Order: sequence, then C-alpha cells, then structure tokens
Amino acid sequence: MATREGNEQSVLHRVPPLLTDLYQFTMAYAYWRARRHNEPAVFELFFRDNPFGGGFSLFAGLSDCLLFLQNFTFSDDDVEYLRSVLPADTDAAFFTYLKELDCSAVCVSAVPEGSVVFARVPLLEVSGPLAVVQLLETSLLCLVNYASLVCSNAARFRLAAGPRRRLMEMGLRRAQGPDGGLTASRYSYIGGFDLTSNALAGRQFGIPVAGTMAHSYVTSFSSLEEVWPQTLVPCGGAGPIDFICLVKGWLGRVCQLLGSKPNLIREGELAAFLSYAIAYPQNFLPVIDSYSVSRSGLLCFCSVALGLDELQYRPLGVRLDSGDLCRQSLEVRRVFKECSKHFSVPQFESLLIVGTNSISEQSLSELNKKDNEIDVVGVGTHLVTCTRQPSLGCVYKLIEVRGRPRMKFSEDLEKSTLPGRKSVYRLLDTDAHPLMDLVCLSEEPAPKAGVALNCFPLGLDKTVQSITPAHVASLRLEVFSRGKITFPLNSASESRERAQISLQSLHPHHRRLQEPHNYTVALSERLHSLVSDITIGNGKGSNFLLSN
Repeated sequence: MATREGNEQSVLHRVPPLLTDLYQFTMAYAYWRARRHNEPAVFELFFRDNPFGGGFSLFAGLSDCLLFLQNFTFSDDDVEYLRSVLPADTDAAFFTYLKELDCSAVCVSAVPEGSVVFARVPLLEVSGPLAVVQLLETSLLCLVNYASLVCSNAARFRLAAGPRRRLMEMGLRRAQGPDGGLTASRYSYIGGFDLTSNALAGRQFGIPVAGTMAHSYVTSFSSLEEVWPQTLVPCGGAGPIDFICLVKGWLGRVCQLLGSKPNLIREGELAAFLSYAIAYPQNFLPVIDSYSVSRSGLLCFCSVALGLDELQYRPLGVRLDSGDLCRQSLEVRRVFKECSKHFSVPQFESLLIVGTNSISEQSLSELNKKDNEIDVVGVGTHLVTCTRQPSLGCVYKLIEVRGRPRMKFSEDLEKSTLPGRKSVYRLLDTDAHPLMDLVCLSEEPAPKAGVALNCFPLGLDKTVQSITPAHVASLRLEVFSRGKITFPLNSASESRERAQISLQSLHPHHRRLQEPHNYTVALSERLHSLVSDITIGNGKGSNFLLSN
C-alpha cells in the first residue's frame, strides 16, 4: 500500500535542496550581502502555451512540492560543498545563514493537483523572504514541469482511447532514467491510465499493476521436455493432472475445428505457454505473436486455455505486439467465439485482447475509427517521453517585492509577466462548463455569479469584453503556511478522480484533441490598468544617473 511516509522519503531522496542551479546560491549571497535577503517577496509559477497543440493542461506535482518545502533544509555536508564551489572570498557568515534556512516563513497558494489549467494562469504563488523563495525556483519547476506534461499527455491518450478501453502504462524501460520512469507511472495514472507495469510505482503510489510475459520467455523454450512440472492440480483441489497430455488433446481438437495444420505449430511456443500456465493458472495472458499468431500462437493459447478451463481455472486473454493490431484482434475474437460455441465455454467470448506496439496518440485515435476487438492498450515510449513536446516550459517569475508589484518586460511580448499578487477565478456557464479564467489583483473583490463584469482577454491587446458568469469558482487554495502543509495531500487515486471530473467539465470544443477552441484567460480591469501604468512608466525611463 502507498503511504505518505514512503512518498516523503522518496521526495527527500530525489529532491534534496542542492538539486538546483548554482546561480540560485550566487543570487542568494548577493541578496544577503545587500541585506535584502529577508525582504518579503512573491513569485508565481505558470506556463505560456498549452502543450501538444491542445486546449488544456493538467496541473500535477503539487504533493511533491509541498513535501519538498516541508523538509527544505541544508545539511552540514551540503553547506561544506557549497563552500567549496562558491568563490573563495564568499563571506563565511553566509554559510552559517544557509545552515539555519528553512521554509518556516514561506506561504504557498496553489491550484489543486489534477485540475484542468490553462496557459498564463498562475498555478502556484510562493511568498516569503526574498533569498529563500529565490532558492526554491529550480526545484519547484523541476517538480511541476514534467509531472504536468506527462499527466496532460496521459489525459490526451485517455480521450483518444474513449471511456471503454483500458489503458496500461508500460514505459519504464523507455523513460529518461529511473526518476523519469517512476514519475511517468504516477502521473500517467492521474491523467487517466488504469494500470502500470512499474512494480515500484504500484508499491509507492497504490497504482494497480499488471504484466505477464515478454517474447524472450516464449523464445527461451524449444521443446515440451523443458516443461516442469508437467502436472497441474485442478482448482477444486483433486489430484494432479498430466497437463501436457490434457493440452495436447485440446490442441488436436482446436486444429480440427479451425482447419489448422498441427505441423506448423511451434513446439517451443506451446512449451512456454504450458510452463507459464502451470506456474500461474489464474493469470494466464501470454504474448502470442513471437512466431505467427494464426499458425501457432493463437492455437497454442486456445489449447492451453481450454485445458485450464477444464480444471476450473479462468484464463485471462492474449497480448498482440506487432502487425495490424485491429485485423489480428478481429481474427482472435472470431476464434474465441468459435471455440466458445463449439466447446461450450461461455467465458471464452470475454477473454481480453491486449494491444501493444509503439502506440501513439494518433495511432490510438485511428484505432478507434477501425473495427477492432482490443480491450486493453499498452502504451510506453510515446507516453513517457512525450515525443510530441519534450517540455511544458513552466516559468517562475518575481511579481512583488516589499509590497510593490514587479513586472518583467521583453521585446517578445509573450515573455512579459503580470505584476502583483493575484487571485484567479473560473467563470462558468449555466451548464457548469468553464467559460473563462479571470486573473485579478488579490485585493479585488471576487466576481459574483449573475453580475456582469468587464475584462481584457490576453492576446487581444486592448479589447475589452463583458461577461456575466452563471457560476464563479476560486481556483487557488492556501496549501502551505509557515512551514506546514495546510491542505490534505491527495493520493494518486484521489488526484486521478479530480482530473477526470475536471476534464469532463470542459466544453467539448475545448476538450477535443484536434483544433480545439482557444480558452479565454483574461485580466480584470484593475490588473490591466496596473500593467498599462507600469508599462508607460517603464517607457519613460529614469534620470537617476543625473541625480547627485
């Protein structure tokens, strides 16, 4: 079972406070030398564009962020290492300061994990002493960027698959290192996958695990003489039965029913299936395309499965891993139904067919357009590596110091930031579909349902829009205050449930995978006015060089 203690230990091991960029320490030292390190400051974390050309993202990584903040402190060894890499003339008192640092003066508000979010909406607001909240930047970005990206990718696979088909994440061997693999398993599950092949993710996060055999197991056998033991005790508990003899009898009947040639069946494949069925009679789901599905693999499976059924066991199904999965699944289902009818084995009609073979979002969408009988789809490379987009591009920007708003300007307008502390509201229509996310200054009163308001949609320059929301929801909650987590940490299954509810609340034209409508994120009149005032002031420049 997953435990908070296990997750906390994992975060401590994976994300120590030294997992950051060196320039965070050089800036912290400069703040400290200037006696600015304790000035109150506020940063916010957001991303600039929705990933994968889509209309939404899912926010993930919050639980790890909170555990990281709660345990943020530098060990003596950490400080000694920093002493060795910072310039030799660094004031020794700075290292004493680092030893005493923690997040006891830090506060965080955040969107709940698993929520649907949109570009330019502040997901996290982090406030506290300037040097401390600066030091947190890289670690928080590291924890949110990939988690949210792979979670969003998983959600797109879920939408492409539709509600009926089960999805299994099996990307550990393709992931960018052990931590990438573990993170992908966790957040793919939150994004909508049902199962993982990753045993550690199952233990650590409570995700259902699945898996039976690889082609190597099948090809390791060449003869029935390698099967041991050769007997199987019936499920009812009677004496052991010669399982090889039983299955060979079934194989002859299956070949006769289907008009197949017994001489084309691979003895090693049958031996592999027999050996595995004897070891796991309740979990028999082999891969059947190691040689030929129609001439060997499917026949071997049916004969072994019928033998298991005779002994009161329930085989699970088969896995297809190459070729035309749709066409093969139809043929496999036809054979299952024929065996079910001819041998009076009703459960054969409901045997699972698992499809795996470098599945991408596009191939999954195309699969839904074709006739097929695939019940479970296994996805690896294209899910965990996010091949269509390698990074979400989250940023962490300063918005206030000493109570004064701060704004970054850029010749690239998309890289300019929004100043001041903010509140974020989701405005909903009469069907409870999100209409718009409204970003306001924190001191502004919340918008009210049924009351018209004016706002300025981002990306439309000075265009003002009037909207009357049917419902209003505040997006962010206080989650961390004065060194303590103040919001219950969600399990993976709880975050998964929120993600699915949040996704279903979206209007279909925002949720669709291809050419979605742009979702509106807008500024309140007061925030828009503040941006304009600061921009005008910046344009005037300063004559400080002429002053005495």
